[in-house]
Amino acid sequence: MKKNIYLELFLVFFKIGAFTIGGGYVMIPLIKDAIVDKKKWLDNEEFVDGLAIAQSAPGILAVNTAIITGNKIAGLFGAIVGTLGAILPSFLMILALVTFLSGVRDSKIFISFFNGVKPVTVSLILISVVKMIKSTKMKLKTAIIPLGVGLIVAYTFISPIIAIIVTMVLANIYLRKSHENKDEEKGGKE
Repeated sequence: MKKNIYLELFLVFFKIGAFTIGGGYVMIPLIKDAIVDKKKWLDNEEFVDGLAIAQSAPGILAVNTAIITGNKIAGLFGAIVGTLGAILPSFLMILALVTFLSGVRDSKIFISFFNGVKPVTVSLILISVVKMIKSTKMKLKTAIIPLGVGLIVAYTFISPIIAIIVTMVLANIYLRKSHENKDEEKGGKE
Protein backbone atom coordinates (compact mmCIF):
# COMPACT_ATOMS: atom_id res chain seq x y z
CA MET A 1 0.00 0.00 0.00
CA LYS A 2 1.40 3.40 -1.02
CA LYS A 3 2.05 5.86 1.80
CA ASN A 4 -0.15 8.92 1.91
CA ILE A 5 2.31 11.67 0.96
CA TYR A 6 -0.06 14.41 2.11
CA LEU A 7 -0.32 12.92 5.59
CA GLU A 8 3.48 12.51 5.69
CA LEU A 9 4.01 16.14 4.65
CA PHE A 10 1.52 17.34 7.24
CA LEU A 11 3.04 15.27 10.06
CA VAL A 12 6.66 16.20 9.23
CA PHE A 13 5.92 19.93 9.21
CA PHE A 14 3.56 19.62 12.20
CA LYS A 15 6.45 18.08 14.16
CA ILE A 16 8.79 20.85 12.99
CA GLY A 17 6.27 23.48 14.03
CA ALA A 18 5.53 21.81 17.35
CA PHE A 19 9.04 21.06 18.59
CA THR A 20 10.96 24.19 17.78
CA ILE A 21 11.22 27.09 20.16
CA GLY A 22 12.95 30.25 19.05
CA GLY A 23 11.93 30.90 15.48
CA GLY A 24 13.18 30.21 11.99
CA TYR A 25 16.90 29.69 12.37
CA VAL A 26 16.46 27.28 15.25
CA MET A 27 14.23 25.18 12.98
CA ILE A 28 16.91 24.70 10.31
CA PRO A 29 18.59 21.61 11.85
CA LEU A 30 15.21 19.98 12.49
CA ILE A 31 13.96 20.78 8.97
CA LYS A 32 17.19 19.47 7.40
CA ASP A 33 17.08 16.29 9.47
CA ALA A 34 13.46 15.63 8.51
CA ILE A 35 13.35 16.49 4.80
CA VAL A 36 16.96 15.79 3.72
CA ASP A 37 18.41 13.16 6.04
CA LYS A 38 15.34 11.07 6.90
CA LYS A 39 12.73 11.53 4.15
CA LYS A 40 15.22 12.35 1.36
CA TRP A 41 12.68 14.67 -0.25
CA LEU A 42 15.49 17.13 -1.01
CA ASP A 43 19.24 16.66 -1.35
CA ASN A 44 21.73 18.97 0.40
CA GLU A 45 22.06 21.33 -2.54
CA GLU A 46 18.29 21.60 -3.05
CA PHE A 47 17.89 22.23 0.68
CA VAL A 48 20.43 25.05 0.74
CA ASP A 49 18.88 26.59 -2.40
CA GLY A 50 15.38 26.23 -0.96
CA LEU A 51 16.54 27.71 2.32
CA ALA A 52 17.96 30.73 0.50
CA ILE A 53 14.63 31.21 -1.27
CA ALA A 54 12.67 30.66 1.97
CA GLN A 55 14.78 33.24 3.79
CA SER A 56 14.50 35.75 0.95
CA ALA A 57 10.74 35.48 0.64
CA PRO A 58 8.47 37.30 3.07
CA GLY A 59 7.02 35.15 5.80
CA ILE A 60 7.99 32.46 8.25
CA LEU A 61 10.96 30.23 7.39
CA ALA A 62 9.19 26.96 8.25
CA VAL A 63 6.13 27.94 6.23
CA ASN A 64 8.21 28.98 3.23
CA THR A 65 10.19 25.73 3.46
CA ALA A 66 6.94 23.77 3.73
CA ILE A 67 5.66 25.49 0.59
CA ILE A 68 8.84 24.75 -1.36
CA THR A 69 9.11 21.14 -0.19
CA GLY A 70 5.40 20.39 -0.44
CA ASN A 71 5.25 21.80 -3.96
CA LYS A 72 8.25 19.72 -5.07
CA ILE A 73 6.91 16.52 -3.54
CA ALA A 74 3.16 16.79 -4.23
CA GLY A 75 2.36 19.98 -6.13
CA LEU A 76 0.07 22.78 -5.00
CA PHE A 77 -1.96 20.61 -2.62
CA GLY A 78 1.29 19.35 -1.07
CA ALA A 79 2.37 22.95 -0.48
CA ILE A 80 -0.96 23.72 1.20
CA VAL A 81 -0.85 20.60 3.40
CA GLY A 82 2.78 21.23 4.43
CA THR A 83 1.93 24.84 5.27
CA LEU A 84 -1.04 23.79 7.41
CA GLY A 85 1.20 21.32 9.22
CA ALA A 86 3.78 24.05 9.91
CA ILE A 87 1.34 26.69 11.23
CA LEU A 88 -1.20 24.59 13.13
CA PRO A 89 1.06 23.84 16.15
CA SER A 90 1.82 27.54 16.66
CA PHE A 91 -1.86 28.42 16.44
CA LEU A 92 -2.81 25.75 18.97
CA MET A 93 0.07 26.67 21.32
CA ILE A 94 -0.78 30.37 21.24
CA LEU A 95 -4.41 29.58 21.93
CA ALA A 96 -3.42 27.42 24.91
CA LEU A 97 -0.83 29.92 26.18
CA VAL A 98 -3.22 32.85 26.08
CA THR A 99 -5.73 30.83 28.04
CA PHE A 100 -3.22 29.57 30.63
CA LEU A 101 -0.56 32.27 30.98
CA SER A 102 -2.71 35.25 31.77
CA GLY A 103 -2.42 34.32 35.45
CA VAL A 104 1.27 33.30 35.58
CA ARG A 105 3.08 35.67 33.24
CA ASP A 106 4.67 37.62 36.11
CA SER A 107 5.85 34.54 38.03
CA LYS A 108 9.57 34.02 38.63
CA ILE A 109 9.46 30.47 37.23
CA PHE A 110 7.94 31.67 33.98
CA ILE A 111 10.49 34.48 33.58
CA SER A 112 13.37 32.13 34.50
CA PHE A 113 12.25 29.56 31.93
CA PHE A 114 12.33 32.06 29.08
CA ASN A 115 15.64 33.50 30.25
CA GLY A 116 17.03 29.95 30.14
CA VAL A 117 15.71 29.32 26.64
CA LYS A 118 17.53 32.34 25.16
CA PRO A 119 21.12 30.95 25.25
CA VAL A 120 19.92 27.58 23.95
CA THR A 121 18.30 29.34 21.02
CA VAL A 122 21.50 31.23 20.20
CA SER A 123 23.56 28.03 20.31
CA LEU A 124 21.11 26.21 18.01
CA ILE A 125 21.37 29.06 15.51
CA LEU A 126 25.18 28.87 15.65
CA ILE A 127 25.11 25.10 15.13
CA SER A 128 22.87 25.45 12.07
CA VAL A 129 25.15 28.12 10.58
CA VAL A 130 28.23 25.91 11.05
CA LYS A 131 26.43 22.91 9.51
CA MET A 132 25.31 24.97 6.49
CA ILE A 133 28.84 26.27 5.96
CA LYS A 134 30.20 22.71 6.08
CA SER A 135 27.53 21.34 3.73
CA THR A 136 28.12 24.04 1.12
CA LYS A 137 31.91 23.73 1.45
CA MET A 138 32.13 27.50 1.80
CA LYS A 139 35.65 28.88 1.62
CA LEU A 140 37.00 31.37 4.17
CA LYS A 141 37.11 34.07 1.49
CA THR A 142 33.41 33.58 0.79
CA ALA A 143 32.48 33.38 4.50
CA ILE A 144 33.91 36.85 5.09
CA ILE A 145 31.09 38.47 3.13
CA PRO A 146 28.12 37.31 5.27
CA LEU A 147 30.18 37.75 8.43
CA GLY A 148 31.06 41.31 7.41
CA VAL A 149 27.47 42.15 6.52
CA GLY A 150 26.29 40.68 9.82
CA LEU A 151 28.78 42.77 11.79
CA ILE A 152 27.84 45.93 9.87
CA VAL A 153 24.14 45.38 10.58
CA ALA A 154 24.80 44.52 14.24
CA TYR A 155 27.08 47.44 15.03
CA THR A 156 25.85 50.28 12.82
CA PHE A 157 22.59 52.04 12.11
CA ILE A 158 22.30 50.39 8.67
CA SER A 159 19.04 48.53 8.15
CA PRO A 160 19.28 44.80 7.30
CA ILE A 161 17.09 45.46 4.27
CA ILE A 162 19.55 48.06 2.92
CA ALA A 163 22.45 45.68 3.64
CA ILE A 164 20.73 42.88 1.71
CA ILE A 165 19.96 45.11 -1.28
CA VAL A 166 23.50 46.55 -1.41
CA THR A 167 25.00 43.07 -1.07
CA MET A 168 22.80 41.74 -3.90
CA VAL A 169 23.77 44.63 -6.19
CA LEU A 170 27.49 44.24 -5.42
CA ALA A 171 27.30 40.46 -5.88
CA ASN A 172 25.64 40.89 -9.28
CA ILE A 173 28.28 43.41 -10.36
CA TYR A 174 31.04 41.06 -9.17
CA LEU A 175 29.52 38.06 -10.97
CA ARG A 176 29.06 40.05 -14.17
CA LYS A 177 32.70 41.20 -14.10
CA SER A 178 33.99 37.69 -13.36
CA HIS A 179 31.93 36.26 -16.25
CA GLU A 180 33.24 38.99 -18.56
CA ASN A 181 36.82 38.18 -17.52
CA LYS A 182 36.25 34.45 -18.13
CA ASP A 183 34.77 35.23 -21.55
CA GLU A 184 37.80 37.38 -22.40
CA GLU A 185 40.17 34.61 -21.30
CA LYS A 186 38.30 32.10 -23.46
CA GLY A 187 38.45 34.51 -26.40
CA GLY A 188 42.21 34.99 -25.96
CA LYS A 189 42.86 31.23 -25.93
CA GLU A 190 41.00 30.61 -29.20
